[in-house]
Amino acid sequence: MENIIAVVWDFDKTLVKGYMQDPIFEEYQVDAKSFWRENDDMVEEYSRKDILMNKDTAYLNLFIRYAKSGRFAGLDNAKLATYGPKQSFYDGIPEIFKTTKSLLDADPLCKEYNIRVEHYIVSTGFRKVIQNSSISEYIEHVWGCDLIDGLDEQGRPVISEIGFTIDNTSKTRALFEINKGVHKNEGVEVNMKLTEDQKRVAFKNMIYIADGPSDIPAFSVVKSRGGSTFAIYPKHDNRAFKQVEQMREDGRIDMFAEADYSDGTTASMWICNKIREKAERIKEEEKSKRTGITCAPIHLI
Repeated sequence: MENIIAVVWDFDKTLVKGYMQDPIFEEYQVDAKSFWRENDDMVEEYSRKDILMNKDTAYLNLFIRYAKSGRFAGLDNAKLATYGPKQSFYDGIPEIFKTTKSLLDADPLCKEYNIRVEHYIVSTGFRKVIQNSSISEYIEHVWGCDLIDGLDEQGRPVISEIGFTIDNTSKTRALFEINKGVHKNEGVEVNMKLTEDQKRVAFKNMIYIADGPSDIPAFSVVKSRGGSTFAIYPKHDNRAFKQVEQMREDGRIDMFAEADYSDGTTASMWICNKIREKAERIKEEEKSKRTGITCAPIHLI
């Protein structure tokens, strides 16, 4: 087990204002509310036909339809990547990433015990968008949805097939991949049986940050295993406030705050203090290991 404090983030409405797809809708002049309503209608239509669709990722099919029909003309993976820099992040982003990455640098014991902070993104949105956003340099790994390029009706490259998906339940798989070091340690897979010492990141050293009820499965996994959970809500959004307050009352989250990560805000202070708190515990654990070591036996004369 390494001395890593993993901060795991949702993306939409947690780091960005609204949805990452909003700049796409704006460029192609597609009404966002109409699109999401059409998506819900599609799910209901298939349900009536006794065909199940995953509500979290059904929108990918609609994106592909729009691309192939020309409504999202030229929307391929290269084009998706261009929406990374167009994301509208909340105040304090990316500064909070810089601050937390260097938060423990001045502590000599953290350096001695190699205690460090890593950031991860687990999203039901487009991985290509996140990977090309302004926060990508601070992120160890991104879990998100990937699409495969093909051709539209005019023979132009566009997104045409679903490659990989993450939904709000399978986000928990990503947490176990972080725990076991998948994508970090060669040959390690999520279903491997590992001892606690062989795992890379302890759940008690994780902080999961998201915006609402859709992340309850991930909140539950982290919190039930000793980790910390934090929810974000947009300023002045009373409905969102009530949702996160209910999650706190239900024991799903430890704390919540307005979506502002600027220095001195509740969100910034809570995250930084939680990192320091976990670092202090790790230091005490390391000290205990070292003081508990007995001397090697010697020959008696």
